[in-house]
Amino acid sequence: METWDAIRSRRNVRAFTDEALEPGDLDRILDAARRTPSSMNQQPWDFVVVTGRDDLVRLSRVWRYAGHVASSAATIALIAPATTDPESRETIQFDLGQASMSIMLAAADVGIGSCHAAVEDQSLAREVLGLPDDRECMWLIALGRPADRPLSPIAAPDRRAFDDVVHRERW
Repeated sequence: METWDAIRSRRNVRAFTDEALEPGDLDRILDAARRTPSSMNQQPWDFVVVTGRDDLVRLSRVWRYAGHVASSAATIALIAPATTDPESRETIQFDLGQASMSIMLAAADVGIGSCHAAVEDQSLAREVLGLPDDRECMWLIALGRPADRPLSPIAAPDRRAFDDVVHRERW
């Protein structure tokens, strides 16, 4: 798929088929995450990919809206250094946002659906993922083949009108 088609095709997918992901596709998605630019090239991340059904079910309990993780073919946990410094945390969040989009676009590029989830229960995430004490799980991105319809460019997305959100030179 071309980049523009991947951007127009990407949507949140919360219902997945039982089909496993090709290891090459999953590695490509993870490599896209690894290659993402970051502030000062700090690369403040690690990625834990989970494919075991029991662990996916347990991981789906880290936030009340993460139920889709349980039925995913794989979920990528975005891990970052634990910090209470507001500036560091803000920079890490921005960088992980970029990595998230890289993951989701790379997934769409090969017809794999994705959906993000927050992490509220750090203790459970730490237990499932085996994280060291100086790390925390910031986000989850569930991956799988869409159960409802394949990914394809969306002609008329449910988005605010272009002229309502784009301002040139000034507000």
